[in-house]
Amino acid sequence: MPQWLQAGGWGLLAGSALLVGAAVGYLVRVPRRVVASVMAFGAGVLLSAVAFELVDEANQRGGLRPTILGAAAGAIVYTGCNVLLARRGARHRKRSGAQQPSETEQSGSGTAIALGALLDGVPESIVIGASLLGGGSVGVVTVAAVFISNVPEGLSSAAGMRTAGRGKGFVFGLWTAIAVISGLAAVAGYTLLGDAPATVLAGITALAAGAILSMVADTMIPEAFEDAHLLIGLVTVAGFLVAFSLSQAGA
Repeated sequence: MPQWLQAGGWGLLAGSALLVGAAVGYLVRVPRRVVASVMAFGAGVLLSAVAFELVDEANQRGGLRPTILGAAAGAIVYTGCNVLLARRGARHRKRSGAQQPSETEQSGSGTAIALGALLDGVPESIVIGASLLGGGSVGVVTVAAVFISNVPEGLSSAAGMRTAGRGKGFVFGLWTAIAVISGLAAVAGYTLLGDAPATVLAGITALAAGAILSMVADTMIPEAFEDAHLLIGLVTVAGFLVAFSLSQAGA
């Protein structure tokens, strides 16, 4: 199988977890404390993947300077886009309660939420595709981390969309589109960066890491601790250690 097609398949697989989570969040009345717990676990998984997979890989490929510059650029770009979308109604796109505005309350918020979901998912998928460059195998830990974290992201966001009065067509159409775009972004990560030098690949990987880290802080952690119980910290550490164990097993 061509490697660009493999990249797309892995990206689609990771993105499909959003659809799985959305189905649970929209169709099942999941208690908010449970949602907070699974979001905390997903946040821990992504924090570990950023630290032990993406940033470490970027540093090994290109050294400290492109890693720092790339991560800072990713955080700045993500935060800037997130601020713009937040002003248009997408600030609470991963919240499971009544924080998301309905279309009546804020016109255009549905579009902003869709663009926010796209903003959250693309960096992860590009990294999945780039991991196949040079004839290497896919970053299994990265795929697993993205898949595991995407389930609570889709679950919480879809629950909030249901509370805001958005219909099944919008919810499932959105997450299906994001899953497909995740696959295409992984293909783009493989094909567009194929001839890039090591320092550029390092910078791109670090850029994605910075964007993901900002996304965790901006959208996942607030939901995880909204209805915090005394075990939330342990759940977050559990997610972190699961991803760390996977990275060490594949080392």
